[in-house]
Amino acid sequence: MEARTVSPHPARQRSAPDHHEDARVPSRSTRPDVALLPKAHLHLHFTGSMRHSTLVELAATHGVQLPDALVEDWPPRLHATDERGWFRFQRLYDIARSVLHTPDDLRRLLRETSEDEAAEGSGWLEIQVDPSGYAARFGGLTPTVELVLDAARAATEATGVGIGVVIAANRTKHPLDAKTLARLAVRYAGQGVVGFGLSNDERRGRAYDFEGAFRIAKRGGLLSAPHGGELLGPVSVRECLENLAADRLGHGVRAVEDPRLLERIVERGVTLEVCPASNVSLGVAATAADVPVRRLYEAGASIALGADDPLLFGSRLARQYELVRGEHGFSDVELADLARQSVRASAAPDDVRARLLSGITAWLS
Repeated sequence: MEARTVSPHPARQRSAPDHHEDARVPSRSTRPDVALLPKAHLHLHFTGSMRHSTLVELAATHGVQLPDALVEDWPPRLHATDERGWFRFQRLYDIARSVLHTPDDLRRLLRETSEDEAAEGSGWLEIQVDPSGYAARFGGLTPTVELVLDAARAATEATGVGIGVVIAANRTKHPLDAKTLARLAVRYAGQGVVGFGLSNDERRGRAYDFEGAFRIAKRGGLLSAPHGGELLGPVSVRECLENLAADRLGHGVRAVEDPRLLERIVERGVTLEVCPASNVSLGVAATAADVPVRRLYEAGASIALGADDPLLFGSRLARQYELVRGEHGFSDVELADLARQSVRASAAPDDVRARLLSGITAWLS
């Protein structure tokens, strides 16, 4: 599969943002619902996509004791800019994953996630999964990937939301493990796997250590979609660009700290998967208004808004569009532009892309 990129918006810096022209912007009560805006969702983790109600129900079914942070005090109070905070976040994620005991549990998760995506206006989802986190329970790496792909096909048939799978390596594990996952991902390229990612704490695994795995994935026609520029600054983004040949960057918001680096991102058409609610929950930004969405957008960067882990952050995709509308003054024209960028940066088939792009135009009118 050929990696798809999007060129920066040619007129973005020359024309004044619509939200500054009060006469052209309808009142909040008459503005179109962002949940009806067709879009693609490119940054969603597998376990993190689970409904909270499903987590609680499966925990009761399988006898898993959940901490208060995942029950009464949900969504949990998180802060991951220090290693202790990240460890707590990862521990909660691991506990949530432990409620998935049977193949039907995985199928239920993807079906419900797909239903939620449809309700949020998402017509194409690329969900990220590290199969090594599930392999011991589901018969190994290959059976786990095949189970996820089968569940994705069934979810698409049930809801109409197309699903691509991004196989993700774990930064905290050995680079040889990442190569194993890259070869596995390539084996299923064209059968539902569309990309290769790299997740977990940037401070515990540098991108350049995984260059070999990403070379395998790129040669196999997969999109390169590592996390970078979330907990670490521009150096992490630069490594993802130079060593991993990133087509998209998970987060990437710290690129604003280096204007020349941001220019390179724009020139290369690399899409940033920006997750406002996640950035606030993890302490990357103090408030949603501090997430540099407007600065990135006006610099010409391609942006795909994402929800990251709704199970832990408490909000899904449409909420991210509401945040940039309310906190950054994005006009409806600009929101439609963000939706188009998400579709163009995706690995969706041409017919799905055409349908979504046509729907975005209809939403504006």
